[in-house]
Amino acid sequence: MFVLITYDVNITSPYGEKRLRNVARACLNYGKRVQNSVFECILTEAQFVVLRDQLKGIIDTEQDSIRFYMLGKNWKRKVETLGKDMGLDFTGELII
Repeated sequence: MFVLITYDVNITSPYGEKRLRNVARACLNYGKRVQNSVFECILTEAQFVVLRDQLKGIIDTEQDSIRFYMLGKNWKRKVETLGKDMGLDFTGELII
């Protein structure tokens, strides 16, 4: 499934910058960064559960937030890019 992940980590709180780096690293293991705090990922249900649980363990749920947008099978009709396209190339080979 195609999942868009966005996050906002409070870096003014203790260990905030470390949490920010750890969230980005976790997301990089599953997808591609398309903006500073936005990742596009192709995940199986099992991978999604693992990543979600990993991210839940990283963030401070009182100060940080992560959103998962499941764009479904017809995601191509739902994504429009203006300017340089930093997204995943779904026509070529994808190594996960």
